[in-house]
Order: sequence, then structure tokens, then C-alpha cells
Amino acid sequence: MSLPIFQVDAFADRAFAGNPAAVVILGDDRETHWMQSVAREMNLSETAFVRRLDRNRFDLRWFTPVYEVDLCGHATVATAHVLWKSDYVKPDEQICFESRSGELLVNSFGDEVELNFPVTVAREVEPPLGLFDSFRDSNGPISFSFTGLNKFDYLLEMASETQLRDLQVDFARLATSKCRGVIVTAVADEDRDYDFVSRFFAPGAGVDEDPVTGSAHCSLAPYWTSKLGRNTLVGFQASERGGIVKVTMVDDRVLLRGQAVTVLKGELLV
Repeated sequence: MSLPIFQVDAFADRAFAGNPAAVVILGDDRETHWMQSVAREMNLSETAFVRRLDRNRFDLRWFTPVYEVDLCGHATVATAHVLWKSDYVKPDEQICFESRSGELLVNSFGDEVELNFPVTVAREVEPPLGLFDSFRDSNGPISFSFTGLNKFDYLLEMASETQLRDLQVDFARLATSKCRGVIVTAVADEDRDYDFVSRFFAPGAGVDEDPVTGSAHCSLAPYWTSKLGRNTLVGFQASERGGIVKVTMVDDRVLLRGQAVTVLKGELLV
């Protein structure tokens, strides 16, 4: 027996950019430990498992190499891209995913995939002891102008895009933080074609630095729309691979838009 498997670069307009995710098309439900083993074997930041429930309704689960997560943006983009491009769903038809974060609606707009995700607002908090010790630049320890916490991650604002790009991280120390990960962000330089920049670190989840993190933008979107005074913004995740995420706030939801490219397809032997 075999199952279709794909590798897709999400939030990218070309291969070998953005964030790679594996997508496995299930016929029947599989045991959690089997899915976790596949995710560990793929060793990508996320592996998605999708199973049809109805014509355009699917069950969707996401796994890092270490554990199952409640929400993942780039692997959802990758999954919708596969379903449309492989004729599981008509290109003009909306997809509804049932997930651990509730019902997620996904639409296609030309080459772009649009996710309708719940907002995860970061409330300002006192930084936990030792959190800032995980970060340095060439001048030494770094201070942050804002420390927030949403239901998944810490959100830290830095002084500039240059400082964010130069950031050095002690991943072993950061892995001891009691959270999924840490989003670090800054306003974009004035000559950029995007509004804000970010990086995302989750060593405790088996992902030292995630290339492009859709779910982090569920927190970045309300944060920066409030600060910049606009409901529609463009974010750039300044990892080595890099990727663009367009965000629009709609009440307590955020619309995330990005492109995707399939780089591999094959069969997973069961």
C-alpha cells in the first residue's frame, strides 16, 4: 500500500525559497504515533496529513519532528495548493479544513492561497527570567521594546530591521523556555516593499529557526496593524530562505496570503 506524498515550498514564488512542508494524502484515518514517525522521517518544520471528509471538506493535522501542533500556516498553504493542483478540489472551489484550531477556510486567488485564520493577540507581559539571555548581536546582549505572549509564542519587538537580521540565538538556552516559540519582529526599513519583518525560533519544537511561519502572522497582523494604522500589510520573514506573507485584519480573523510551489511528489510506502 502507498499514499501520495508531496513537498511544497510555501510562501514562495519559486522553488527552494519560502518554507518547505510535506503533505500526505490519507485514505483512512491513521494512528497519531504513525503520523509522528512520518514527520520525524521527513524532518521538515511541518508535515501535514489531510483526509477527505466530504466533497471540499477535509480533516487536517500538522506535526513537527517532535510533536503535533494546534495551528500551522505554511503547511496549510501547502496542503491547499496540493489539493487544487492535483485535482482533489476544483481550482475555483473553497476548501474547508477541520483542525485543532477549528474550521479553517481557504480560497484561491490566481497564484495566491488565502487562509482565514483566528487572530492570536499577544498581550504585554513581563519577560520570563532568562528569556533575553538567548539573544545577542555583535555588540552584545539585546533589549526589546515590547514583550508579549499569545496562546502559543512570545512576541518581541526590536529596534530595527538591521538589528533583527543580525540577531544571534543561543538555541540550547532558548529551548528551555516554556512556550512553542519566540517571534522577533521590527518595522521595515523605509526603502522596503514590505511593512514589517520577523524571524521565528522554536528549538523546543525541533525547529531552531522556521523559514516562514504563517501562524506567527496571526499575532504579527494585529500587532502591526495597531501600530501602523492600516488593516492590510505585507510582512517579510527574514530567514535564510525568506518569504512574503500578506495580512489583512477582519474583526477577530486574519487573512494570510502567499504563493506555493510543488518541488517533489511521490509515494509513501505503508
